[in-house]
Amino acid sequence: MKENGIYGLIAEFEEPDQVLAAARQARAAGYRRVEAYTPYLVEDLAEELGMHNTGVPLICLLCGITGGLGGYGMEYFAAAIHYPINVGGRPLHSWPAFIPITFELTVLFAALGTVIGMLILNGLPRPHHPVFETPFFEQRNQSHFYLCIEAKDPLFDRTITQEFLLKQKPAHVWEVPA
Repeated sequence: MKENGIYGLIAEFEEPDQVLAAARQARAAGYRRVEAYTPYLVEDLAEELGMHNTGVPLICLLCGITGGLGGYGMEYFAAAIHYPINVGGRPLHSWPAFIPITFELTVLFAALGTVIGMLILNGLPRPHHPVFETPFFEQRNQSHFYLCIEAKDPLFDRTITQEFLLKQKPAHVWEVPA
């Protein structure tokens, strides 16, 4: 059931172990649209939130292969097909001469593809996030830990989810307006 008017419910914890345990319980309860906000890295929190695999390495590989094949193909087309010139008796398809451009375009395409893919997969650029509208978040985000269950989650029900979060013994539970 999707709730209108709110982005989700967010619970505030004072210790990193508390938010890690709450994330573990949320995952065990079946919640999948869960996000954590912490002032520093909490070990194993990403795994508990289900962030195991991203598509960034595959994007990097595919873009690198595309760049390499494109660079080599461009060199081959230019030197052997479109404008063949016999210089000093060398063959028209002189692959050692094509390697520097092939390498450079492989690295260029892989790097650009990785950055663009990472931005797209992260939903960036996003100049505004609903969590930043809550009055407590900006004041306390340097010292507290937050776990947010989004209203888009299939199991989200305002009352049931709030009861679930309260069972995790947070300092506070708030609604995040959409």
